[in-house]
Amino acid sequence: MNKGILFIISGFAGSGKGTIVKELLKRYDNYALSVSATTRAPRPGEEHGRDYFFVSHEEFEKMIDSGGLLEYAEYVGNYYGTPCQYVDEKLSEGKDVILEIEQQGALQIKRKRPDALLMFVMPPSVQEVYNRLKKRGTETEEVILKRMRQGAKEAEVIDEYDFLIINDELDKCVADVHNTIMCARMATIRNRGLIDEVKVGFKEFLKDKD
Repeated sequence: MNKGILFIISGFAGSGKGTIVKELLKRYDNYALSVSATTRAPRPGEEHGRDYFFVSHEEFEKMIDSGGLLEYAEYVGNYYGTPCQYVDEKLSEGKDVILEIEQQGALQIKRKRPDALLMFVMPPSVQEVYNRLKKRGTETEEVILKRMRQGAKEAEVIDEYDFLIINDELDKCVADVHNTIMCARMATIRNRGLIDEVKVGFKEFLKDKD
């Protein structure tokens, strides 16, 4: 079985990346969503191992010290991070593992796992970024402008990602992401074992033919 691909989806607020992830998991059976670890308490309805791995501060810091996290951050007094073990287990099963995280975490992982694929999702224009945030109807103009300023900072590092995905029409966008992953599976760097087998096979076949 071919090992799965670790891929990361980031994007501006309002880009629809969460919806894309849900649709990928619903439509295709080759994906697994990475489950993060956190030190915060479970909220009503959340389950250990499904929504998060809920651990103590001491356990989380042991994971940090042992190199057991692909990335982590501290937010409002709690740790959040991506455990290596869960991701590697799913990759070994041949699953393509999705991480929906912000840019800082994405670039942390890229440094540790150069073979990870980074995708940045965005609407077709900056004006559409604003329109989608406005359409939510859940935030003040001040908050929306704060998100737009954050988006301007995020735009400065888009070129560190491997692929840019334009989310203009959802079905096409989901298909674009899926097709990109399928093409990545065919990259020679991900098929070294098969290539080596072919080389040996030709040598074996031809050794008595000359």
